[in-house]
Amino acid sequence: MDTGKLETFAVEARQELMRSVSEKIDYAMQEGNALARLYPQAVARLLETVKEQGKDAVVEKTAYTWFNRFCALRFMDVNGYTDAGVVTPPMGGTIPGILAEARDGNFDDSLFGSGVKDRVRNILSGAMREDDPNAAAYRALFVATCNAWNAKMPFLFEKLGDESEVLLPDDLLSSASILAKVRAALTPEICSDVEVIGWLYQFYISEKKSKIEEGFKKNVKASAENIPAVTQLFTPHWIVKYLVQNSLGRLWLKLHPESLLKEHMEYYVPEDPEHPTPVPTDIERPEDIRVCDPCCGSAHMLIYAFDLLYLIYEECGYAPAEIPNLILKYNLYGLELDPRAAALSCFALVMKARSKYSRFLRNPTMPNICAIEAIKFTPDEKKAYMDRLGRDLFTEPLLLTLDQFEEADNFGSLIVPELESASDLEPIFKAKNFSGELLYWATHQKVFKVLEQAAYLAPRYHVVVTNPPYLGGKNMNSRLKVFAEDNYPNSKSDLFAMFIDRCAKMCMKNGYVSMVTMQSWMFLSSYEELRNWLLNGKTMIALCHMGNMVMRIAFGTSSTIWQNVYCEGYRAGCCYVDYKDLNDNLEPVEFPPMNERNSHAKGF
Repeated sequence: MDTGKLETFAVEARQELMRSVSEKIDYAMQEGNALARLYPQAVARLLETVKEQGKDAVVEKTAYTWFNRFCALRFMDVNGYTDAGVVTPPMGGTIPGILAEARDGNFDDSLFGSGVKDRVRNILSGAMREDDPNAAAYRALFVATCNAWNAKMPFLFEKLGDESEVLLPDDLLSSASILAKVRAALTPEICSDVEVIGWLYQFYISEKKSKIEEGFKKNVKASAENIPAVTQLFTPHWIVKYLVQNSLGRLWLKLHPESLLKEHMEYYVPEDPEHPTPVPTDIERPEDIRVCDPCCGSAHMLIYAFDLLYLIYEECGYAPAEIPNLILKYNLYGLELDPRAAALSCFALVMKARSKYSRFLRNPTMPNICAIEAIKFTPDEKKAYMDRLGRDLFTEPLLLTLDQFEEADNFGSLIVPELESASDLEPIFKAKNFSGELLYWATHQKVFKVLEQAAYLAPRYHVVVTNPPYLGGKNMNSRLKVFAEDNYPNSKSDLFAMFIDRCAKMCMKNGYVSMVTMQSWMFLSSYEELRNWLLNGKTMIALCHMGNMVMRIAFGTSSTIWQNVYCEGYRAGCCYVDYKDLNDNLEPVEFPPMNERNSHAKGF
């Protein structure tokens, strides 16, 4: 995928949208402005939100909301997932399909209620006066479309109040509009691969990331709010394949040696024939396999895992119509610190499922993606809630876990819940109905969110695969630094190393941990204890050592697959990839041959 134009588009679109939203807020604050006369309640709510959250936060959130939706709907239009183009004109047309249809008197009943239809008819007929009838009608149609998609994709199309609608850019139809630029950047060729979603997000936040990194030079630490932006790094597709094929693919081949899956895995490293390793004993069918990415970003790893799982289900004779729902329901799990990236993960997986089954969006299965939230309880609210529910239910591990997520926006998936059986308690708490008791309702929702997050973080996965965040100790904020020292003494120097430790503890016995990380864990003395722990308690299956710039970053990295069991004498398959081994798209021209297997011993 040629990402150069995408990068330029995403950066410029962010600047344009933020400028537009900022100017509208400034205008709404002026005495006697037209927006306040036309939409008095909406403007009043907007100004109250700005007062509560700050103008910068509102600008950032609103600009990203519209960018997200413009791009998502363009992707759906191009791939034929919308009946009429929401942001895309019909062939030979100049205005979006939903507006062209409305001008002909046609409305999609699944998107537009009678109120929207009447309003648009009145605008287009002149019964309702507007300076630009087409623009006003399209705004109404666009917002209604977004709200209609809420029922099927609430993670991306949350219901918006009219205070957000007033911040929608004015120009959506001209040849210089933001939508025209979206269409120019997201060509049919680009939209043929859902991977575009991840690239767009990384490029969209690249300007913010650069500013944070400039701050590092002035000894400004990464705040909890800035950690997602500064640690986002999209993984080249061939590295994703290498990681997933040698973990998920390997797992299936060990369970089913007769499988033809190997024919689809060009980066698969054969097992050491002299020292076969054991396999998990609780997998009897494809639905039993659980794959997790604890730093899932825009779901790049999970999307490719979907592809392999689809082949596995096909091989087992499942009907094509049922496979996408089964994969999203049973097999794939993700955790993410950034709620915006989590929403994109869900969208990307839903689009992948829709690409496999044309009726998927009629009743879609929601992906198992958990956006990790900070959750705090006051002593009084916790006491009242426990008294109301019954103290017998609140064991010591549960009480400790309720307090572990106070800084979850800072620590994310590195949190190890004290409660190991959160999934057992989830249905018990879910069955409690406090809908008529406002005093307890908000607390109940927070408790259930803690249980959900703790369940996701439990050690229950057969495959843990990820590209973890990279952030050195010198750039960590003070609370994260203390957390690292207290909980990850052998890997505290960098987030990526802490995640090597954490991922191993999320993985089941005999399962696989597959990660692309900085190379320094292999060499630096500060990681000696981490290396000893890995080499004496896990089995290195394969390692691909990569030179500077292979990951588009100016230092070496490594893709490593570990099995969560120690097998004496196992010899890992290793290779080295240099930047000169890649083509212009950073794909290997020819994958380097595996070196003679290295003995599994202390050191490298």
